[in-house]
Amino acid sequence: MRPTAKFSISFGLVTIPVAAYNATDSAASVSFVRIHTADGGRVRNQPVCSHEGVEVTQDEIGRGYRPGDGDTVVPLSDADLEALPLPTAKTLTILAFVAGGDIDPLQIGKGYYLGVDSPAAAKPYVLLRDAMERHQRVGLGKIALHGRETLAMIRPMAGALVMQVLLWPHQIRPMDGVLPERQVKVHANEVAAAETLMDSFGELSEDDVHDHYREALEEIVAAKLAHREPEFATGEEQPTGQVMDLMAALQDSVRAAKRSRGEDDAEAGSPAAGRAGTQQRTAKRTTTKSATKTTSKTVAKAPAKAPAKASKTAAKSGAQKAGTAKTSTAKAATAKASSAKGTTKKTAAQKSAAQKKTAGQKKTAGRGGRRAG
Repeated sequence: MRPTAKFSISFGLVTIPVAAYNATDSAASVSFVRIHTADGGRVRNQPVCSHEGVEVTQDEIGRGYRPGDGDTVVPLSDADLEALPLPTAKTLTILAFVAGGDIDPLQIGKGYYLGVDSPAAAKPYVLLRDAMERHQRVGLGKIALHGRETLAMIRPMAGALVMQVLLWPHQIRPMDGVLPERQVKVHANEVAAAETLMDSFGELSEDDVHDHYREALEEIVAAKLAHREPEFATGEEQPTGQVMDLMAALQDSVRAAKRSRGEDDAEAGSPAAGRAGTQQRTAKRTTTKSATKTTSKTVAKAPAKAPAKASKTAAKSGAQKAGTAKTSTAKAATAKASSAKGTTKKTAAQKSAAQKKTAGQKKTAGRGGRRAG
């Protein structure tokens, strides 16, 4: 690779000469050219002077700065730019070391690999790299690249130093009109379902980071050159449309993610299935063990209680039988006594009647004797 710039990193009193290499390849992205739809001819941008209306060559093109929204343009030469009193023109001075998470991702721009530019720079280069790795910090500074000063972040990566160009804070637009206009309340079970869906995604695969758009575009071009129909691999169609039931959509998404990995989706509809599945299985095993212990204790206690209960029942039955027997005997005695009293009264009445009859007969006989005399 050819370096795009050379400068020095100023780390306190330590200076590290480095060379910057492009870390990204813009040519690998899909790009189109403009054509004339009538005949397919290329439509090119011709450098034309706005005053003369004639095409100019590359050697006649320079730089200019427009101070406002008008048509005024101030010419600037290379000598003017080199005369700028900027210490960052040849040196990247590290101003602070911060945690990588403190950098707003919106500010991160183009990346460069930094390599040593001289043999003497190897040791301080490795020193700065190892110190940032152990301290888990990134360096922030300013550097002039391609005729403009910019913020830059230096960080260790895979044994090398990498520089990321950062946007200035005033280049980040405010979020006016982006946030929802009304307050939206999200329930806890919906958040749990969303977290379950996040857990079900798994790791990225090589196919996930493959540029399928470029591949399909190249197939269309090849088919047109060969005068045939393009051939595309059939894939699963992604669902589209407005979400009416958020919870149902989340649960269906979890099931679909599990099916794509060949997993069982029996518990996919539960909002906490992704993170609480293990806890549920553990609780279930604990409940089963507890139930088994309880059953064993009950079975062990049952034989001891059964005889006592049977004895109590038998005693109670015996007492009931004894009471019944006593009651029957008392009733029988009472009946006999009543019968004896009745018989005694009847006999006394019979004796009294016989005596009265005998006395009457005697009286009659006495009267007859007196008449005969």
